[in-house]
Amino acid sequence: MSLFSSFLAESKNGEITHTILKNASVSLCIKREDLIHREVSGNKFRKLKYNIKEAKKQGFDRILTFGGAYSNHIAATAAAGNIVGLQTIGIIRGDELGNDIAKTLESNDTLRLASDNGMQFKFVTRTQYREKNSQSFLSRLKNEFGSFYCIPEGGTNKLAVRGCGEILTTTDMDFDIICCPVGTGGTIAGIINSSYKNQKILGFPALKGGFLSKEIVQYTKNLNWELIENYNFGGYGKINQELIEFINTFRDEHNIILDPVYTGKMMYGVFDMIRNGYFMKNTRILAIHTGGLQGITGMNRRLLKQKLPLIKI
Repeated sequence: MSLFSSFLAESKNGEITHTILKNASVSLCIKREDLIHREVSGNKFRKLKYNIKEAKKQGFDRILTFGGAYSNHIAATAAAGNIVGLQTIGIIRGDELGNDIAKTLESNDTLRLASDNGMQFKFVTRTQYREKNSQSFLSRLKNEFGSFYCIPEGGTNKLAVRGCGEILTTTDMDFDIICCPVGTGGTIAGIINSSYKNQKILGFPALKGGFLSKEIVQYTKNLNWELIENYNFGGYGKINQELIEFINTFRDEHNIILDPVYTGKMMYGVFDMIRNGYFMKNTRILAIHTGGLQGITGMNRRLLKQKLPLIKI
């Protein structure tokens, strides 16, 4: 089977109408990368595309990668591997998750999806996980699993950036502002590289810390970008009732589901910035929907325990 040829569909842009946009005299479209595939959607498809091609080219029959218990990257890698006939191994942060694997899979939809797609897990302590980039740790993994093609946590490397560079096409050249969520920096780097001179790229980090600029400049020399760090809601995986209500209202009004970790925070930020006059009149904005919707069920389990409203799916 050629790479993902059985399901790859072009993403499309959907225009958003809202009184906030009308009052500010700006336009907003969403690039629906989430529609590429149910399990390998958005930037996860883009990041895996050339890595899987390279793994096959080099003759590997298995891919090894890293992630947390609710990682979109873990779920997508397992699904992609299953589609193209590659074994997958997930090194998962949190050794306690391996104490009762049946119980873990029962309560964790992300890992269950990965398991259903054939991924083999190795659960490691948080201390061990911090060694994931060290040669000694990788050597031990090769002794245990044999040879493998390694993809880093979150999927970001040069081949991933190349794939994410294909998110923008010639049909997007008339937009002034491109907005995208930021995790490990690979997606925004690819978008920056393929953007046009007239465009500015705004990244909305899901994590706190201000370290992402150093990651991004490894993959791009362009300077037409900025990180907007006011909308992480306390950090990766953090969420509150205000964000939940925004995501649910957006779904009701526009029939588009936003994930709470990445795209939901970005869209909240975009609307808040428009409301507060950040953008000039007649600005044309394109926001990238990077997928990640599989994680909503797991988030809703957490919200239920916290007695917060659930995200509509």
